[in-house]
Amino acid sequence: MWTSQMIVAPAFVDAAAKDLATIGSAISRANAEALVPITALLPAGADDVSAAIAALFATHGQAYQELSAHAVAFHEQFVQLMSAGAA
Repeated sequence: MWTSQMIVAPAFVDAAAKDLATIGSAISRANAEALVPITALLPAGADDVSAAIAALFATHGQAYQELSAHAVAFHEQFVQLMSAGAA
């Protein structure tokens, strides 16, 4: 059986972890800025259809925010593991 070996320079792993943290921060800021516009939509008109469509989009926006929170938690764990691997 063949086994492969890989040598990794800790400085490169550390730099990658820092880049990932920066990307994660930017995504978190964008999600925070989008929270109200995608979850608190006003109906385009006073009719029931407009209200239903606004509610539908708001529900999708809330679902996105919930999924995004899970993705942020995963991303933070990944960055922590990368940082620990660089040490």
